[in-house]
Amino acid sequence: MYIVKYRKFFLGLSLLFVVLSFGAIAKFGLKLGIDFTGGSVLQVAYDQVRPDIETVKKSVEALNLGAATVQEAGDKDVIVRTRSLAEPERQSLIKALSDNGTIQMTEKKFDSIGPTIGAELRTKSLWSVLLVILLIVLYITFAFRKVSYPVSSWKYGLAAVVALLHDVIVPTGFFVVFNHYVSGEIDVLYVTAILTIVGFSVHDTIVVFDRIRENLRTGSPKTEFTETVGKSLNQTFGRSINTSLSVILVLLVLLFAGGESTKNFALLLTVGIFFGTYSSIFLASPLLILIKEMQDKKLAKGKK
Repeated sequence: MYIVKYRKFFLGLSLLFVVLSFGAIAKFGLKLGIDFTGGSVLQVAYDQVRPDIETVKKSVEALNLGAATVQEAGDKDVIVRTRSLAEPERQSLIKALSDNGTIQMTEKKFDSIGPTIGAELRTKSLWSVLLVILLIVLYITFAFRKVSYPVSSWKYGLAAVVALLHDVIVPTGFFVVFNHYVSGEIDVLYVTAILTIVGFSVHDTIVVFDRIRENLRTGSPKTEFTETVGKSLNQTFGRSINTSLSVILVLLVLLFAGGESTKNFALLLTVGIFFGTYSSIFLASPLLILIKEMQDKKLAKGKK
């Protein structure tokens, strides 16, 4: 299969995706939302025409609420993010956005989170992702414990984790660029999306690995490992693509027809599932072959 034949190209392409993503994260930084930093967010919807956004920004700046950000959302909404606001300050902000009540609008959402809770959420989110990855390694190592030749069972887990890290880093890099040039921030929905992507990706990877395991059991001992991996990819390729396409189609509907609050979530999931499918086919399995080749080289050196 061409994936196995050109595995070095696909491994290099995956590495390029990761490097570009790290570059984007280093350049633009992670724009953390109030879920993690603490603060207040107010979203209002204007009944008629939304005022000029620059005028709105000047009205908010006049309140001296610190480093407040004002963002358009949809056709008539405005979202304002500030430090944590007391009730009198919230009322002042609403008056400013409505030009002292002369412009009709509706308050759609007001959330306020203290910095302590934000830091706690940040820590718990990080541990959640790390714990999920650790459990996945342990599960794959256990599930493949009877397949120790020619690649040890824990190395299947290692290849899966490398693919998972790819699936976390690349969508994050994309999301950071999107946040910088369009809108959005790293919040609890981002963590939810990443955990969903990890779950979907590892499921797809295990399907391919499981087929490799079955082919190793039933195939001839003389069959090359590279040939077995290529055969397994051939047998699962269509299933992986069709499953991912069906999910992505649903997400695209949510992205273009869903509410404003779920658009970034749907976008991140769409990108993540695309790269998750890519990694399970073009990264995880070629990694197994690379590990086998490294084993062979080490063994050959030992015999000299």
